[in-house]
Amino acid sequence: MPLVKNGHIATDIFFHAADGTELPGDGPVLVSAARFLGDPEGLLKRAGKVGVIWPNSRDVDDLVPYLDRLAMVALVFPTFRDGRAYSQARLLRERYGYDGELRATGQVLRDQFVFMLRAGFDAFDVRKQADAEAFGETARRYTVFYQPAGDGRLSALNRRIQERHSESAGQ
Repeated sequence: MPLVKNGHIATDIFFHAADGTELPGDGPVLVSAARFLGDPEGLLKRAGKVGVIWPNSRDVDDLVPYLDRLAMVALVFPTFRDGRAYSQARLLRERYGYDGELRATGQVLRDQFVFMLRAGFDAFDVRKQADAEAFGETARRYTVFYQPAGDGRLSALNRRIQERHSESAGQ
């Protein structure tokens, strides 16, 4: 599957470790929530970055004690109609201040890409190369938004307020 990260097609540096398989001695690994919660401290002590695939049916509060040591959280969209991962993303970014990679995986569709960006996702596992190229174009096309959201960008209103403040401070 192609990976889109920060609006560009990228190489996935994480080794996707299936449950029960041996982990490499070092290097970035991506593990399931069950494997991670089975031995979080052991995984986080190994050499290399750790990422976790977090299903949308699990509470993100269980991740909070480890967020500062997780390089990546992959949130799952099992179907395009199930939007719980949007809420998880906003919680991780806005409430818990997670600043690592936040990856959307599963049913990641073109027409939902902007909404995923706004929720705080910065990486996307997509099914087709054409979708990866379209996602990159979408990220470059839409840069100003009216609503505040989890991606940290200023809303159009806040941008105008800042511009007016800058103009009045310069007079």
